[in-house]
Amino acid sequence: MSRSGRIPIKIPENTEIKVDNGIITAKGKLGELSFNFGKDARVDIDDKTITVAKAGNNKDFAKMWGTVRSRISNIVEGVSNGFVKELELNGVGYKAAEKGKSIELNLGYSHPINFPVPEGLKIEVTKPTQIKISGIDKQKVGQTASEIRSFRKPEPFKGKGIKYKDEVIRRKEGKKK
Repeated sequence: MSRSGRIPIKIPENTEIKVDNGIITAKGKLGELSFNFGKDARVDIDDKTITVAKAGNNKDFAKMWGTVRSRISNIVEGVSNGFVKELELNGVGYKAAEKGKSIELNLGYSHPINFPVPEGLKIEVTKPTQIKISGIDKQKVGQTASEIRSFRKPEPFKGKGIKYKDEVIRRKEGKKK
């Protein structure tokens, strides 16, 4: 079993952490997030570190120990630095453009796709073929990137579609005569 719950979380400068009745609240330069861990773990705050311990010796507490630590770490990282996902559009005529509070995607369909920007996120089109999604909530940033990618996943023969910037697409050889 993994023991990642033991790793202490360092609190960055200009970040405030409060724990009250099973709810941890982090406030930093980018915003404020909270997480309800309930009775799954015991959270202690020292000088500049947060430690997470099991709330008991039950198997359920052992299962949730690392999860609670990871979620708290993501909240602290989010309010201090934020999270960024970058997408690339590969294909002839594939492009993206900002239209008010939505993103217009031309992905080879007979119609453009209008994707509304979720609350609390910032989506930039740095180039017509690159999209940058940023925000303080790691789950929301990843979910939005995944939804945009799902409109046209990369295919293995020519690599056309929407892919993550650091993603490597395994190419297939194709037909031979």
